[in-house]
Amino acid sequence: MQSEHHDLVHEFPEFREKIHDLKLSDHHFKKLFDEYHKLDREVYRVEYNIEPRSDTALEDLKKRRLAIKDELYHILAHGIPKSGTAGM
Repeated sequence: MQSEHHDLVHEFPEFREKIHDLKLSDHHFKKLFDEYHKLDREVYRVEYNIEPRSDTALEDLKKRRLAIKDELYHILAHGIPKSGTAGM
């Protein structure tokens, strides 16, 4: 199944300004934000056969992207990282 990019601002439009502010002021958030978008580009490239990989590899990428997205949402909604996810 092919999909489109999952840009974080489009995923969480209610946090548009907060995303921008945290990218500039919070190193951990910026690192997660960059990793999320890197994984999103990888998923897109695999789904469109630009960089073919196995279904298992694609699922692993999607799971990593989702875990980071969950942590980013937690930071946006609650202001703190989820415990146990540091170092992702």
